[in-house]
Amino acid sequence: MTSLLLLLLTSFLTIAASPTNQIKVDQVGYLSGAPKIAFVVSAVPAAEFTVRRKQDDSLAFHGKLSAPVDDSDTGDRVQAADFTSLENGGTYYLQVPGVGRSWDFTIGPNVYARAFYLSMRSFYGQRCGTAVDLGPEFPGYKHAACHLVGAFHPSSGKSGPRVSAQGWHDAGDYGRYVVNSGISTGTLLWTWEIFGARVKNINLNIPESGNGTPDLLNEVRWNLDWMLTMQDADGGVWHKQTSENFAPFVMPEVDNSISYVIGTNKEPYKSSCATADFAAVMAIAARAYQPFDAVYARKCLAAAENAWAWLQKYPDVTFRNSSDVITGGYGDNDCGDELLWASAELWRTTAKEPYENYFLNHFGLFLTELRPVGPPSWPRVAPLGLWTYVLGGGKNQDAITTIRQATKKAADEIVDRTNHNGYRISMTTKDFGWGSNGVAANYGMQLLVANAIRPDAHYVETAAENLHYLLGRNTFSLSWVTQLGENPFRHPHHRPSAADKNSEPWPGLLSGGPNRSRQDAAMSKLPNMPPAKMYLDEQESYASNEVAINWNAPLVFLLAGMLPEK
Repeated sequence: MTSLLLLLLTSFLTIAASPTNQIKVDQVGYLSGAPKIAFVVSAVPAAEFTVRRKQDDSLAFHGKLSAPVDDSDTGDRVQAADFTSLENGGTYYLQVPGVGRSWDFTIGPNVYARAFYLSMRSFYGQRCGTAVDLGPEFPGYKHAACHLVGAFHPSSGKSGPRVSAQGWHDAGDYGRYVVNSGISTGTLLWTWEIFGARVKNINLNIPESGNGTPDLLNEVRWNLDWMLTMQDADGGVWHKQTSENFAPFVMPEVDNSISYVIGTNKEPYKSSCATADFAAVMAIAARAYQPFDAVYARKCLAAAENAWAWLQKYPDVTFRNSSDVITGGYGDNDCGDELLWASAELWRTTAKEPYENYFLNHFGLFLTELRPVGPPSWPRVAPLGLWTYVLGGGKNQDAITTIRQATKKAADEIVDRTNHNGYRISMTTKDFGWGSNGVAANYGMQLLVANAIRPDAHYVETAAENLHYLLGRNTFSLSWVTQLGENPFRHPHHRPSAADKNSEPWPGLLSGGPNRSRQDAAMSKLPNMPPAKMYLDEQESYASNEVAINWNAPLVFLLAGMLPEK
């Protein structure tokens, strides 16, 4: 009798207590018919857990915790709580006697709708060249039109004024970069092409909403229009448009520095990587916008083909900042993967033989890029070219078979590695570098593309494991998306979030995440720790807590893949 009373008292105290970070859940939630696993890290291993309904603390599920597993990337001893069989919709929390209760989470068929909305709408918040206002949903989150004064930098090969209009602020700074816009915009356009039926009716509450074009494409067009201004008359594309130095932590409209069009500082002044990324993205845009604005689609295709013509003359012009420019470089020593991507997208859009011939003559050089360690990223876009050839119904069956096999082999290895990871994520130790959360999101994207090429439920489930990690099921029990979940990170390296008067950061932004290298002054104060623990939720930590469009884009793709099929 005494032991029963003690157990009941322990349960009551646990229910009444504040959530503990020792229990790690996806703070957004879990899909009804999908695997549902939480993790527990405690000084003394626990034996059992319960899942309780938030509304009345009633019991919904009871289960046993797994044996502890040592996770080397965090140093945590992790126990799994599997409640997959709980499928009834609702809001719940996990309770572990002697440990505490978790943050709340939801189970249902459409639990990621809000997460998709915020992460995709964050691009509206990054708009340059216009006033932005998130409206009554987020009062006070606004800024006036910004960065309206543009000019040619001497490195561009031209002089005088130059338009500065539209585009997205790249990250925590106010620069705009064609290379990073390339993979970011391309990823969002792929989100439309692969998951269009799931996202086409989602209203992002942006100025263009209701104009007859899906809002995802409305938002992407804002950046495409800026990219179009970066193309020279000869077809080449300048690398970036930024100030010479990073702005201080002020609101965008207070930054009065000139937005320079910056080039390579020598003939031909445009870079091959930027031009090829531009060609690839504009070729996708020509397909995506054809049903909604055929004139715009033709404009994008003409720009893509002009860029390709330039690349035939200048296939390997690389970029480095000139001595008077210190904003992000996005330099790449090899533009061959960008050309492969451009050729594949142009072939998929036009079916013209020269583009397919280029692809078939070069794709074999990049098959090793379909690998289980290291998903696509801004300097590694060859997988996008390889995949689009398959997704677009390529005619060369030998190429199709080879790419399919390599894609499957890599995806199978990612699934196996994830299943043996203490936190069930796809990350390897070396993946915990700058922008590691973007790497996790891109593993999810790689798996969902593999599923589009060859359907396999394990690919989708493993992609979801990486999403759970980003939304709170990690060593910090922290949602790495601003204003999402009960315990989100709060101090991004993001100028508007630091300079405005709001108590919380701008919503929907993905943190860069743990970085095993101490690459900023803030991180230098951290002691030696396992790589996945090397993180600071501090504004000063640009190496672990900046935000960037190329990290948010694969998060959008991953979330779209978890939305209900229409």
